[in-house]
Amino acid sequence: MLDTKQIRNVALLGHGKCGKTSLAEALLFTAGKTNRLGKVDDGSSCMDFDPEEIKHKATINSSFNTYNWNKHEIYLIDTPGDDNFINESVFASQVADSAIFTIGAVLGVKNQTEKFSSLIEERNLPTLIFINKMDRERANFEATIAGIKDKLALKPAIVHLPIGAENNFKGVVDIVRNKAFLFDSDTGKVKESEIPNEMAATVANHREELMETVAETNDELIEKFLEDGILSDDDLRQGLRNAVRRGTLCPVAAGVATANLGTELLLEMINDYLPSPQDRPSQVGTDPKNEEVIERQPTTDAPFSALVLKTMADPYAGRLTIFRVYSGTITAESFQNSSKECSEKISQLLVLEGKEQRPIDSAGPGMIVAVTKLKETVTGDTICTASAPVIYDRLVAVAPSISYAVTPAEKGDEDKLFSSLNKILEEDPTLLLSREPQTNEIILSGVGQIHLEVIGEKIKRKFGVGLALKLPKVPYKETIKGKTRVQGKHKKQTGGHGQFAESWIEIEPLPRGTGFQFEDRIVGGAIPKTYIPAVEKGVLEAMEGGILAGAPLIDIKVALVDGSFHAVDSSEMAFKISGAMAFRTGAKDCLPILLEPIMVMKIKMPKECVGDVIGDLNGRRGRVLGMDSEPKCEIINAQVPMAEIQRYTMDLTSITGGRGQFSTDFSHYEEVPAQLADKVIAAAQAKE
Repeated sequence: MLDTKQIRNVALLGHGKCGKTSLAEALLFTAGKTNRLGKVDDGSSCMDFDPEEIKHKATINSSFNTYNWNKHEIYLIDTPGDDNFINESVFASQVADSAIFTIGAVLGVKNQTEKFSSLIEERNLPTLIFINKMDRERANFEATIAGIKDKLALKPAIVHLPIGAENNFKGVVDIVRNKAFLFDSDTGKVKESEIPNEMAATVANHREELMETVAETNDELIEKFLEDGILSDDDLRQGLRNAVRRGTLCPVAAGVATANLGTELLLEMINDYLPSPQDRPSQVGTDPKNEEVIERQPTTDAPFSALVLKTMADPYAGRLTIFRVYSGTITAESFQNSSKECSEKISQLLVLEGKEQRPIDSAGPGMIVAVTKLKETVTGDTICTASAPVIYDRLVAVAPSISYAVTPAEKGDEDKLFSSLNKILEEDPTLLLSREPQTNEIILSGVGQIHLEVIGEKIKRKFGVGLALKLPKVPYKETIKGKTRVQGKHKKQTGGHGQFAESWIEIEPLPRGTGFQFEDRIVGGAIPKTYIPAVEKGVLEAMEGGILAGAPLIDIKVALVDGSFHAVDSSEMAFKISGAMAFRTGAKDCLPILLEPIMVMKIKMPKECVGDVIGDLNGRRGRVLGMDSEPKCEIINAQVPMAEIQRYTMDLTSITGGRGQFSTDFSHYEEVPAQLADKVIAAAQAKE
């Protein structure tokens, strides 16, 4: 285990198809960790190894690897760029000490790029920016830099200036070292060279601009720069390093990940500019005994503590638990799960190398390691030494935004399917499994439709059971607007004891949300007390069956006002039937109406999308309740019928270019407009 100062852990962040995984492959190859340059497109990547990732040619799960470069040990986290799997990027940004923000030189700053920039900004994460795909047609380094300055909160500092572009991209000028480096197109290795004459003036301007930018981050440096008009190479390098580690500046490099161009220089930048765990603030938690604040220093001699950032379910190897060490040293012994107040035993510590794992003896601050077959520990838990317990803030998962009713693809696989789903829930905290009691459907909620479809593929591969998704039934309800008094008479003679019960009830509506009320107004013993609960039970059962569309009735008051009985033929069952008959007959005369669930929504979007979103909500019968403003976005608060937003995730993505997000919660029930109610009722009756 190296000195903590030599450790780096880095999350690769960026929108989909910007080349993060290809960059990880190039870094590993150049560092000598792998003996071939893996490719995403042909399925040879060591970082995208799940069959679902190979099929979709995209990262779905965060993957981990480590390499050594110039006596430094670097832990890489390759994250997805697709919105459906953004939670993986969120978790990685919360546990990593630094990031490499990958941006394509052709598409530049896309809408989704802003989401990843926000993750970096929120955590003040020291970041290098890598402008990728410089060899592509229409690659434009200057336009990409302009987009970063215009649309992102990050402050770029150009360190590598590209020599050429598209087919003519052949090297970079290192502004800090004031030297040119040309690429060997076959090996990717760099060769020091003279700065091209035609770039001399441009390089000089960029170097002066970089000096001024770095000087502005430090009072001493700004004094030197104002006095001398220049910074020494050492001052420039150290000033840039300090600014990066404070999150003030983001050095910019350029290259081509798939051709391994520029990665050797990037390896050096990671070592030089990105922080070790000791350069980051101490991790703050609470004492589980008294909830006092505890700071854990990122040193090997501090008490051990770590946070679980990912759990992977494997049908053969069992659960694989991945955690980032914040303080102290862990060996293959037991530790305390302070979140669950239990101890766990481990037999072997592992370092993840793509889909492979390598045993190690111990792990210290900044390292990302794994153990297998823990019984209680899950994602977000804090683990620590039992003698010095601490609890860190849990990782907060992205809330699910789309739901489907889930059934096994083949009958008889119910138990197998739901057992498999529970294992996947341990692996993916963005999933939510629930049951809708009215429709008896099992509901699986996730971040997006592609997310749930991939979960189905994964369950089929891992556990051999198919999963079918369909839109959930809307849990409509019914109520009444009118009043009535009605008789329910049940009389049956079949030889021997017969059946007799007579109930008179009054039915009337209650205010919305009141529920059900039953009132006993029997006087003079018209119905014995022992039979009255049976009448109420019959009414309740009749209410469950509905009048219009088979939906339960709500917000109704029923009063039992009169009736009669027979000393021999009356029974609880007879009065239950009598109560049900009375209610079914009377409710039809009380102007029954259909109710639908109304959801309260909070929708966050860029300011320029507000008009389009409000217009779309109006088309969904929504009501805007108000708006809140944040520095970069607007938040609309609205009420919308559930039936209108079952596919809203995809629609909002289309309207906002992927920059919108929303949450929903149940609010109340409201009457369905007559023309829509007729369609729902007709469909329900046809199905019945």
